[in-house]
Amino acid sequence: MLEKENINYERTVVVGIVTQNQSEEKLREYLDELEFLTFTAGGEVIKRFFQKMERPNPKTFLGTGKMEEINVFVREHQIATVIFDDELSPSQQKNIGKILNCKVLDRTNLILDIFAQRAETSYARTQVELAQCQYLLPRLSGMWTHLERQKGGIGLRGPGETEIETDRRIVRDRIALLKEKIKTIDKQMSVQRSNRGAMVRVALVGYTNVGKSTLMNVISKSEVFVENKLFATLDTTVRKVVIRNLPFLLSDTVGFIRKLPTQLVESFKSTLDEVREADLLLHVVDISHPDFEDHIASVNQILQDIKSHDKPTLMVFNKIDAYQHQIIEEDDLMTERTRKHYTLEEWKQTWMNDFGHKNTLFISATNKENFEEFRERVYEAVRQIHITRFPYNHFLYPDYQDAEE
Repeated sequence: MLEKENINYERTVVVGIVTQNQSEEKLREYLDELEFLTFTAGGEVIKRFFQKMERPNPKTFLGTGKMEEINVFVREHQIATVIFDDELSPSQQKNIGKILNCKVLDRTNLILDIFAQRAETSYARTQVELAQCQYLLPRLSGMWTHLERQKGGIGLRGPGETEIETDRRIVRDRIALLKEKIKTIDKQMSVQRSNRGAMVRVALVGYTNVGKSTLMNVISKSEVFVENKLFATLDTTVRKVVIRNLPFLLSDTVGFIRKLPTQLVESFKSTLDEVREADLLLHVVDISHPDFEDHIASVNQILQDIKSHDKPTLMVFNKIDAYQHQIIEEDDLMTERTRKHYTLEEWKQTWMNDFGHKNTLFISATNKENFEEFRERVYEAVRQIHITRFPYNHFLYPDYQDAEE
């Protein structure tokens, strides 16, 4: 159960579908994540709805019967918001809103709302606003339904059409302005990066809420904002870190998520320049999460999208203190043993073995468990990059054990 603070949460229901490409088990995982997203945004999920379909209904996403079932529940339980796990088309959103007569959001809209809440700096706010405008543009027509009844004769075309076109022009102009603003800030940030000298750059990457900011705080002794909610960090934070006598730059970047809205990928690509320009990636994984393998695949896909998948990488499996495997009772012989029943030692003998002993780490950032080994591995990886770049400096930075002495 999610711990709820003493504030008024918006009553919501979440909705998804089971298809040939998305099993019921996979949908439950997505709805778990959607519920956490809703909680992060300030909502309380009262009920989940799902339907098995070959493909989404092009008009209302769900079938007529299921829509009526949700409609009855919404009215009887005073639900303020209905959130769909997949992105709705503008027409679907409009049609569903007419049937349910309440606020209708999709996963993209929800993530954009969380980003808007979390944006602290001018740069983050600009990026989020750009993504919101790009999402809003094709959906403007649904906002002028109150003017549909006003018809005009010759020379008096309905004001609805005029209002929509005026708003579209305003939004397009705003998008162009925001893109120019981001370009200007990008140039400034590029100058800042070039002024950092020749220090090795290390970037923390990973799924949202895996403990990147906690790890950043521990290794750099800084105070980066940490919270057990999704997308606690939006702005990239860069700190100078020294292990033994070797300095390098460590950056904490925005977390990734499955089904990441295309608008956010586009507008936040500039934020991910820290990842693109990094010499070494620390891919942080929450090994206590049951879907951590899916999380790794999602992060790797985004790294590939931004052409950063071939960089030297250390896989850092965090939260080993919270890892629990399911134990099969001796008398339960019919239970098929799956990956849920693996111990940590058994996981280490799977595909994780392919990364090699030097490229995988198992730690707890909160408890600083195996932290000395983490420091040693990072030191050696950074040292290797540094002395490859500056061979004449190799005597300044000996092996970790020699430096310790």
